[in-house]
Amino acid sequence: MTHIFPIRVYYEDTDMAGIVYYANYLKYIERARSDWVRTLGIDQNAMRDEDGVVFAVRRIEADYHAPARFDDQIKVDTRVQTVTGARLVLEQDVTRDGDMLFSAVVTIVCINETGQPARLPANIRLMLH
Repeated sequence: MTHIFPIRVYYEDTDMAGIVYYANYLKYIERARSDWVRTLGIDQNAMRDEDGVVFAVRRIEADYHAPARFDDQIKVDTRVQTVTGARLVLEQDVTRDGDMLFSAVVTIVCINETGQPARLPANIRLMLH
């Protein structure tokens, strides 16, 4: 299953050269992951309050392929690569009209209130398999 999240590039997203500032791709993929989790019906506030855990990014492996520019309509595709008891690995691609602009492999873990690693809640693991 691929989750698709459309984004319009605004002037504020660009640098002096008129292209998307590199760090903004991380913001784009974060927004896409948040939207993906919401569409799955996962309430992150309830997960924190009831299970005592929150999602945290453990690792990002990213490649920049081509620039996006002001007013481009781009999209972020999010796919599950791996789910284990303690981690979730996602593939995220940012494209414009089918052209790859940015790709990342993102490792997500759960941590408890003290910042220690915790298992992914069972209902979420089941949902993602």
